[in-house]
Amino acid sequence: MKNMIGCCGLDCEKCGAYLATVNNDEELRKQTAKQWSEWNQTEIPPEAVNCTGCRSEGVRTYYCDCMCEIRKCALGKGYETCRECVDRGDCQTLRTITDHDEDAAGRVK
Repeated sequence: MKNMIGCCGLDCEKCGAYLATVNNDEELRKQTAKQWSEWNQTEIPPEAVNCTGCRSEGVRTYYCDCMCEIRKCALGKGYETCRECVDRGDCQTLRTITDHDEDAAGRVK
């Protein structure tokens, strides 16, 4: 599995934060911040939207780095992705992603 697949199965190379960061795209950074603010019901400033991938050695958004329960769980168990976890089929936390993204679900099942 390539390193640009997040712990949850999402493809980081398709993420607005990743694309805005690697392309230094301020408009995409603003759009992503607005969308994430609406989804999370909190203010996320555009300058906080910088990420080089969930499992990369580079910069990650604050949410991905510090708040993502899926990432914390996988890394805490020593897994690269949830695909390695025997409990993934019953995991309610993982379902917050896989129930809404068939591609991510396919990468972790």
